[in-house]
Amino acid sequence: MLRLVQSGATLDWWRHLWVRSSLRLLAPSWVVVEPRVGYSLRTGQEPASFVTSLFSGRLAPESVFPFPSALSQEQEQVLQAMVAPCTRFFQEVNNAAANEALGSIEKGTLDGLKEMGCFGLQVPEEMGGIGLTNTQYARMVEVVGMYDLGVGISLGAHQSIGFKGILLFGTKTQKKKYLPKLASGEVCAAFCLTEPSSGSDAASIRTVATLSPCERFYTLNGGKIWISNGGTAEIFTVFAKTPIKDVTTGEVKDRISAFVVERAFGGVTSGPPERKMGIRCSNTAEVHFDNVQVPAENLLGGLGQGFKVAMHILNNGRFGMASALAGTMRGVLRRAVEHAASRRQFGSPLASFGAVQEKLARMAMLHYVTEAMAYVLSANMDLRVPDYKLEAAISKIFASEAAWTVTDEGIQILGGMGYMQDTGVERVLRDLRIFRIFEGTNDILRLFVALAGLQHAGRELGALQKMLLDPLGKTEALCTELAMRAKRKLGVPTGLSLEGLVHPELDDCAALVTKATDLFGEAVETLLLRHGAAVAERQFHLRRVADSAIDIYAMAVALSRASRSLSLRQPTAQHEALLCRTWCHEASQRVRTALREATSSRWADAFASMKLISDALVKNGGVVATHPLGF
Repeated sequence: MLRLVQSGATLDWWRHLWVRSSLRLLAPSWVVVEPRVGYSLRTGQEPASFVTSLFSGRLAPESVFPFPSALSQEQEQVLQAMVAPCTRFFQEVNNAAANEALGSIEKGTLDGLKEMGCFGLQVPEEMGGIGLTNTQYARMVEVVGMYDLGVGISLGAHQSIGFKGILLFGTKTQKKKYLPKLASGEVCAAFCLTEPSSGSDAASIRTVATLSPCERFYTLNGGKIWISNGGTAEIFTVFAKTPIKDVTTGEVKDRISAFVVERAFGGVTSGPPERKMGIRCSNTAEVHFDNVQVPAENLLGGLGQGFKVAMHILNNGRFGMASALAGTMRGVLRRAVEHAASRRQFGSPLASFGAVQEKLARMAMLHYVTEAMAYVLSANMDLRVPDYKLEAAISKIFASEAAWTVTDEGIQILGGMGYMQDTGVERVLRDLRIFRIFEGTNDILRLFVALAGLQHAGRELGALQKMLLDPLGKTEALCTELAMRAKRKLGVPTGLSLEGLVHPELDDCAALVTKATDLFGEAVETLLLRHGAAVAERQFHLRRVADSAIDIYAMAVALSRASRSLSLRQPTAQHEALLCRTWCHEASQRVRTALREATSSRWADAFASMKLISDALVKNGGVVATHPLGF
């Protein structure tokens, strides 16, 4: 019997704790010690997306300032009671190296995870789960990410995306049928979207589901690749093209629909486990569907609504990735700091050398910002903020790249020890590489952030142009808009302010955020006016726009978090202020540089040169330049 189970950390024990908690999402009862900072959640209006508003050169601070919290005191106490046994489990029971060597999760670990209810953390209690909020789930996932990303992927593929569609879009019948056995771990789930011909282009899938003449079932045919839990799952969320007839024109078009498919239906087979660079204990395999008869009632989210279902599932699941990778960074940082403090070279500890100090400082800042992003996002989801898709995408991009940098630098500090398998950090680096690829590659998500934001700004610019054509009764609004744009053109502050939301010790950082927002709004408008709709094809420019949005959002969440710490006079407040100030000063410089590159004609020439170089490589099938030795 597992020691954790012996200690009482069973599913029933967690449920008992959870029953005692309030299910209401209450405003935090913070003690405000700084009169200029009022920490209370606003009501009466839906907060706009912070990132989307940036593209119009505006600040929408409601979802970021003050630092949001969606946990009641009781919910927080329940969460604290869960974190300790889960941490102990991963320290004492789970063996990440053994899991990797085995190519699967050890049975003892798997049984323990089921006992603790880890297969149904967000499934409602009445359906056999623990019923955690997004914030609570994020904290639990952070523990897993700190100790074993392979286990994290298996659990995440099961519940963050595998059966998330049933949670979000399932009918009462579907939920009642599937969620209890999924929550218990009796069966496992997988998310089946990617195909050989459709990676980032999800709309190009070829799997087909055809409705039978009797309309009682769909016949599913096709194949999916690189499916996490693909070889072990019994329940699949599958996306397929379905022919749909337009009632007006009579034209038949293919639209993507989502289905809940059971392996038991017959005709569902899996390929052998893929041999992967990392996350080797998680199962990844092809899944094939050969004339699978899927009951019509297993349609998920409505006919032709599959793309929306898929995007909602992925968007909803990204917050867990940020928190998991925050846990990974915390673990790597601890090892790097321990080594830097104890290892002596040239008569001094490594931690006394400037080169190492800079590495540790940057690692700490990346972790601090990632953690802030993760819990701002999860709290906003709990508080039912309606639009968080760009924040979720940014959190995934930032966390996956920050974790890679932190772990790479951690290995550098550890030196030869870091390169050895026994230390365990090289495994973490290999595990991390996939996070920039799956659930939306970072390259595609950058384009998504930039294009979605530009679309919003374009609509606002179009509305302004209409006002100019018909200004009657709109003089005041026109004057305000035109004055703001004139100020931005001249480099004069437009009046954006975070006063009253930021601790006065961090007013300098707040000024950097507002200045960056002005610069960003001006650059976005310049690109729209210069290129029009063709801006969608300017990926050199779009990447820099996205990077600027990411940096400004990162500045904002760090500023909000540090302000709260200062206001509450937490013991780490001055350290957090130092992290925030250093981050904001460097990030603001990056924003200036990126926007200058995106809008200057000199960089347009550089972009054209890069295109020519790339085209030559593709035409030549590799390196074009002659070898230095001539052969």
